[in-house]
Amino acid sequence: MEEKKITEAQSLEIITEMIARSNVRRQLGNGNIMLLWGYLSVAVAILVWSLLMCTHNVMWNWLWFLIWIIGGTATPIMARKQRAADGIKTYVDNISNGIWSTVGYMAIASTLICLAFLLFAGKDVWGMMIVFAMLGVGFAEAIQGIVIKEKPMIFGGWVGILAGLILMASLFGNIALQINWVIPLFITAFVCMMIIPGHILNAKARNEK
Repeated sequence: MEEKKITEAQSLEIITEMIARSNVRRQLGNGNIMLLWGYLSVAVAILVWSLLMCTHNVMWNWLWFLIWIIGGTATPIMARKQRAADGIKTYVDNISNGIWSTVGYMAIASTLICLAFLLFAGKDVWGMMIVFAMLGVGFAEAIQGIVIKEKPMIFGGWVGILAGLILMASLFGNIALQINWVIPLFITAFVCMMIIPGHILNAKARNEK
């Protein structure tokens, strides 16, 4: 009987340790990917803003696709490395992957819709993409923050949601989305949504490790 009690205690300790380690790895991985998208989005926004202000040539807006090209290439590589390091996939991981996969598919669909309107109808509806970038991503991050109980992610997500709602209201109110206020709003939102929470998650992971 005594031996059985010791075995149960040891089993509980092992399970607890595995959960703790999984949580640390998950937080560190999420932090790195968030920082990738945060710094990449901010860097491209600053680049596009600078070129538009200097040249007034709207063709520089095509540089926004650098976010998709670089981020879309690097994220699967980072995710595979993270899964290999974790060695175990938890229920929370499945929820997180589902949330961000949905956001990714929605972003692809939105991009294709904007291209179709431009090519076949001659209509510029790219404003929808910047609304989605803040509203959609912000909502997904807030949900994930609730799931893993991370207040910086919830707060950052709400910053993105509010920024997206402001842009949506502007579009419905026929208010022009000028670069002199839209891009600074975009940068602010991604700093709050990705960069700050990403650093906080990594700091927590290092301290707990």
